Amino acid sequence: MASPGAALDKRHPIPAQAGIGLRFQHHQVALDERPDVAWMEVHTENYIGGGTPPAILDSLRRDYPIALHGVGLSLGSAEGLDLTHLERVRQAVRRFEPGLVSEHLSWSVVGGTYLADLLPLPMTEEALDVVCRNVEQAQSFLQRQMLIENPSSYLQYRHASIPEWEFIAAVAARTGCGILCDVNNIYVSSCNHGWDPTVYLDSLPIHAIGEIHLAGHTVRRLGDGNVLRIDDHGARVANEVWALYEDAVARFGPRPTLIEWDNNVPPLAVLLEEAAHAELILHTTQVADHVCAA
Repeated sequence: MASPGAALDKRHPIPAQAGIGLRFQHHQVALDERPDVAWMEVHTENYIGGGTPPAILDSLRRDYPIALHGVGLSLGSAEGLDLTHLERVRQAVRRFEPGLVSEHLSWSVVGGTYLADLLPLPMTEEALDVVCRNVEQAQSFLQRQMLIENPSSYLQYRHASIPEWEFIAAVAARTGCGILCDVNNIYVSSCNHGWDPTVYLDSLPIHAIGEIHLAGHTVRRLGDGNVLRIDDHGARVANEVWALYEDAVARFGPRPTLIEWDNNVPPLAVLLEEAAHAELILHTTQVADHVCAA
């Protein structure tokens, strides 16, 4: 079922090019230098209060398409959405007029207490019903289509009955939401759980992919000899993730692609270098598709 706000805001569309996640460390240089980048994305919760961040975003959105990426709606909470927080998000959507609005397939609230993490869901029919109910409510309230991001995960529930890729595809089919395909998350989770990342990609509905995320991750060797990959957004995109991104673009076609960097944040120039790498892959794929079509 399509949501009332299924069409993207045509006043500020996000192009099928590479953008960067804007962080506080880069506010001033972005204001002063207006870097050559196609678009920017921010964490919604950082711009729903007072102070200077919302004013800075007001200035930057005059020159750049903006996307809002939320971390606090807790779409997997069985107790339902926090309507006070949802109203704050709605006010941000109205103020900043983003081209895309996205959230995570996770939960982070229980008993009114917000936990400082994006926690994994049990992939069950009951959890699917909860997520779909919350996504439908959020989209109706915001009057916008949302993109739902696949998680990175480090454990699986014993009673899980639905593969993650089928779960998120089902959410999109039942609610009309889009999918934010985080390629780094797919790679991290696949390594941690022994999945085939290409099977994951091939199982996602092409028409639902509205955005792609890329980020770095950390590799930790555990005492038992096993290796754990942690999605910490604290490094350059790994070569294996770039290769999987090429597969994603070949399957889905060019999509808005974001470079995320949240820990050990480097100078803005490093993010722009990563975005240029993604842009090259997008352009190469477009050229290849054109040659094949001819």
